Amino acid sequence: MSANDPKDDKSAPFNNPFAALSGKRGELPAGPAPREKPAPKGPPKAVVRLERKGRGGKEVTVVEQLSLGTRELDKWLKELKQSLGCGGAVEDNSLVIQGDQRERVRDWLTRRGVAKVSVG
Repeated sequence: MSANDPKDDKSAPFNNPFAALSGKRGELPAGPAPREKPAPKGPPKAVVRLERKGRGGKEVTVVEQLSLGTRELDKWLKELKQSLGCGGAVEDNSLVIQGDQRERVRDWLTRRGVAKVSVG
């Protein structure tokens, strides 16, 4: 092999056809501004209350007046239980969450886009 053979050059193990483009990066026009995600649209109203009657003295948090269908209630319940780390069920078009979770449920509902959350 000769001294001028490109195969002997140890600093460049391969030919990079895009190496010259890195200097032109500043000449590129600015792209479109990133769009913000729209706020989630939820039910207009929800009532959150604590209940003990008929439950053997155990406390539960009840979320009522969500005006959602059965599938949506099941979906919301699953996400709510996962985010709070507690159990719950759907009873008579309302969500029943184990324990006194009123403030945490209120925060979760406002993040989900519920316009007015009444805590009682």
